[in-house]
Amino acid sequence: MTEYFCATLENGLRVVSVPCPHHHGAEVLVYLGVGSRHEPAHQAGISHLLEHMLFKGTRDYASAIDLERAFEAAGGSANAATDTETTCYHSRIHPEHLREGIGLFASMLRRPLFKDLEVERRVILEEALSDINEAGRQINPDNLVAALIFPAHPLGRPTVGSMRCIERLTLAQLRNYHAAFYGPANAVLAVAGPLEFAEVLAAAREHFADWHGTPPPAPRPWTSPGGAGPRFTWCAMPAHRSVCNWHFNSPAATVRMPSICALSAGCSVGGDEPADAAVARRAGLDLCGRGGSGVVCRRRRAGSRSGSFTDNLVAAVEALLAVFHDLVANAVTADELAHVLATYRYDLDYSRDHLEELALRYAWGELTGSRRTIAGDLAELASVTPAGLQQTAQAFFAPAHLYGAVVGPYGRAAAGLSKR
Repeated sequence: MTEYFCATLENGLRVVSVPCPHHHGAEVLVYLGVGSRHEPAHQAGISHLLEHMLFKGTRDYASAIDLERAFEAAGGSANAATDTETTCYHSRIHPEHLREGIGLFASMLRRPLFKDLEVERRVILEEALSDINEAGRQINPDNLVAALIFPAHPLGRPTVGSMRCIERLTLAQLRNYHAAFYGPANAVLAVAGPLEFAEVLAAAREHFADWHGTPPPAPRPWTSPGGAGPRFTWCAMPAHRSVCNWHFNSPAATVRMPSICALSAGCSVGGDEPADAAVARRAGLDLCGRGGSGVVCRRRRAGSRSGSFTDNLVAAVEALLAVFHDLVANAVTADELAHVLATYRYDLDYSRDHLEELALRYAWGELTGSRRTIAGDLAELASVTPAGLQQTAQAFFAPAHLYGAVVGPYGRAAAGLSKR
């Protein structure tokens, strides 16, 4: 069975349909190729603020409440998310109301009223404050690591933006940014559910065929090889626990995707429990962590976040780094690899039951050019071997690729960690 269908309308809008005949609901989403990476320095945070503004009413629905009730009448509840390179609007929609649901997204994206700017500005400023301590210093470990990997570049800025910029963004700037990036050639409409592709395509044409726009401005490229500046930072603040983020940053071309998937699965075996949890428990540590990987600016990043009581910080970090070292120094056994691959295969199979996950997978793939099917991922896993996994670990988990951030008390633990 074909996993998904895709067609491009005359205006450049890509339409994706994921057939799921056994489901009783549908997931509708629109992905746009715009995020914090596309923002000029003096407008840091405008992508996220614009996302919020689109929920405040349209020319067809005069208020946020009217728009919300319209989504509820179609069986849904709209939401959205902005990240470094994309913005996604999504909602569950009853299959009987597909046309109305797609029409609601068209109304939001094409005909926003840009109402209540000051209300949403305050909301975003509150979000930004959660990442800053009393001294005004950044305390979000993800943001701290991004600033190390991509210094003086939009990729290194928080997605939420800076408070200084958010306070100064104007309605005219929001309208201009919307006109520049919210166009059909920069968007993918995806529907996953018990619907025929012809149905989806007809509804897309009805509501989006006359949507026009110019190609979006290209983002500022990232050309630095990295590693020239500092690679570790510590944000000192009073707390009982310290949070550490460790990221390995490497050009995507240097590693094979199936092996990275296996390594990521191995870092998070058993849900949120890291592969080294048993070691940590035997050592009497309070250590929790999660592994993961992603692609930004054609560079692949793998990260691990761990939390520990401050007294155990050095031992916790040693336990975590020992896992990476072991993957580099020793090939996993056939049994270990089989266990990790089985876990990842299960996750892939389970994803077929989640409409949002399916719509996100194929829409994101079309938007970024990183098209991957579940069947393709399953087939590629057959090529992963202990030796191949070790080679990937050696290419990826190199000291020169390691970046880290710690948020917590600075004292004896800092001195001990620095020696490591």
